[in-house]
Amino acid sequence: MPTNLQITTITMPCQHMNGESSLPPLSKLNFWHRNGDSGLSEDDELFIGYGHVPSPFPYRMQDMYTRPLHDTEMLAVVLENEYLKATFLPQWGGKLMSLFDKESGRDLLYKNSVMRPCNLAFRNAWTSGGVEWNCGMFGHHVHTCEPMFTTTTKLADGTPVLRMYEFERIRQVVQQMDFFLPAGSRVLFARNRIINPLPDVVPMYWWSNIAVPETPDTRIIVDADGAYVADNNTSLAPIPEYNGDDVTYPINVPAAGDYFYNIPPKKRKFEAAVDADGYGLIHTSTMRLQGRKLFCWGQNPGGDRWQEYLTEDGSNDRYIELQAGLAHTQYECIPMPPNTTWEWLEAYGAIHADGDTVHGEWEGAKAEIRNRLNDIITDDEMDRILEETKAMAKTAANGEMILSGSGWGALENMRREKEGRPTMTSHLDFGTVGAEQADWVCLLQRGFFPEHDPAQVPPSWMLQKEWVRMMENAVSGGNLFSWYAHLQLGMTYLCMNRLSDAEELLEKSMMLNPSCWAVYGLAYVKQQLGNSAAAAALAARAYRMRPTDISLAKEAMELLVNAEMYEDALELAQGMTPEMQTVGRVQLYTTQAHIRLGHIEQAEAALYAGGGVVLPDIREGELSITNMYLEIAEKKAARDGLPFDRETAPVPPIFDYRQCDSTRRRPARKRVRG
Repeated sequence: MPTNLQITTITMPCQHMNGESSLPPLSKLNFWHRNGDSGLSEDDELFIGYGHVPSPFPYRMQDMYTRPLHDTEMLAVVLENEYLKATFLPQWGGKLMSLFDKESGRDLLYKNSVMRPCNLAFRNAWTSGGVEWNCGMFGHHVHTCEPMFTTTTKLADGTPVLRMYEFERIRQVVQQMDFFLPAGSRVLFARNRIINPLPDVVPMYWWSNIAVPETPDTRIIVDADGAYVADNNTSLAPIPEYNGDDVTYPINVPAAGDYFYNIPPKKRKFEAAVDADGYGLIHTSTMRLQGRKLFCWGQNPGGDRWQEYLTEDGSNDRYIELQAGLAHTQYECIPMPPNTTWEWLEAYGAIHADGDTVHGEWEGAKAEIRNRLNDIITDDEMDRILEETKAMAKTAANGEMILSGSGWGALENMRREKEGRPTMTSHLDFGTVGAEQADWVCLLQRGFFPEHDPAQVPPSWMLQKEWVRMMENAVSGGNLFSWYAHLQLGMTYLCMNRLSDAEELLEKSMMLNPSCWAVYGLAYVKQQLGNSAAAAALAARAYRMRPTDISLAKEAMELLVNAEMYEDALELAQGMTPEMQTVGRVQLYTTQAHIRLGHIEQAEAALYAGGGVVLPDIREGELSITNMYLEIAEKKAARDGLPFDRETAPVPPIFDYRQCDSTRRRPARKRVRG
């Protein structure tokens, strides 16, 4: 069967994103930097802490979604041959939603039945399932819930290629992905490129995130005998046995956690998830991707709750993640040289191994997967395909533009052209600039910002050093009396940790023309300086200047509660519209204020309202709802003169998000061999 590439649509239940935050992500500022402290030996050579980014600025947070699901039509691109059918979602970061094995009639990936963004990514919103391509900074990437430039091209023999790409603004690099599924191939190929067009070394991060179903018999097989784990900062643990459990079976992993496998440099880079019969997904790559990882949600109520939260309510779906990265762990980036392109080839397909062998002793299981993988495709073949497709990867696409991404790549090329420099890459079409880039086009071409209404949301922000210099020139020249130019540069300085400079510029912006945006920025100057009460008061003032703004309402309530200004928080909430009072974060902080003030009945009523409080954007690892339940139960026990122990108190499943709690694990099991 010749390869077929089809552009189509699919309809599935999806949460509405509802746009982005109106604010720059100042509340996410974190200038803490890990300096490599670990329990590792001198031979491990990890870049622990290198490449830390304090916030997603200049991106906005994607935190406006709500929980209801709506049938939604979305763009899909399908690659299919006689063995596999791969379905991609270009509007969702290029996610590979499904990889269907036509011979077995089974999906090799965990295919989520809904698109349900939750708070697990660098910019908040993230969806589980399928394969995601994380480039740039630690975490689920900035484009995971955004469109990618999407087009098509061909291999030399005419095989169709799906191409997706985008410009990443923090690292200022280009991510390019070319996917192809040749006739007769039992694997889908992902040919990835990262282009650093800068004259500087860039800390670089990449992890392909692969969701697969978890069953009681699932075993993860990788050519390693140890894994880096987050014990004693970072330490090297033995596998398959660790702390008395065979952790190559996810069913034995007590709590949510990561296993970053220590694969010897010359060993083949692969990772397989196989079931009782030895069938499952195999992933391999060329040597550029050194790292392999297993993430498990753990065998406890908190892990169960999180997996349900990411899909349909009441679902029993269970999944794990296999991952492949540039570095050995996700606690590090690696230095990417100036004016360099890194590229590698990944392969995804089905593996049929001997069930008894892969569930037998570890050395035999590894050898069985190695041998079966070599029957499918060898390392030499992978290297050959990578080299043979290099010309295609560096050539402009010859198909139509299916979907456009952002205008930031076009703006960067415009800036380079203005300076007499070459474009970032000659073969990728970044389209044209749009409304988000209009201010920066004016600054580039005319040396100043246009005027803005302080009541309107600033359309975008910028951090790149070349634009910082232009802003500095503007506030001392054509924008000397512009509140907006001073606001822009002040926010940028705040995200560069230049607090006194930021404060001066934001105060000047207020003097020229007061805005809630400058007041909000000044609140976070105070927050970074440790004056939480002043920060909270300023955030509340910013909200009152724009009382219809959900983002300002959430930030003000959070700062007031964190500053223990509970009466002020309740007063602010009581003055909100009924619609604003139903916002998840507003409800959360209102309930917390009631608890701290001893209003237990009101707090308990809020906690159980509608069958139990649900916070749409609860953060992975956040225990606010769990702790609210425990605080209420503890205060009720004290009121009634009853004993109460937080460590042993049961928590209703809907309120239990303790994914890292290993004390409440289900009994570990080890598969009976043979």
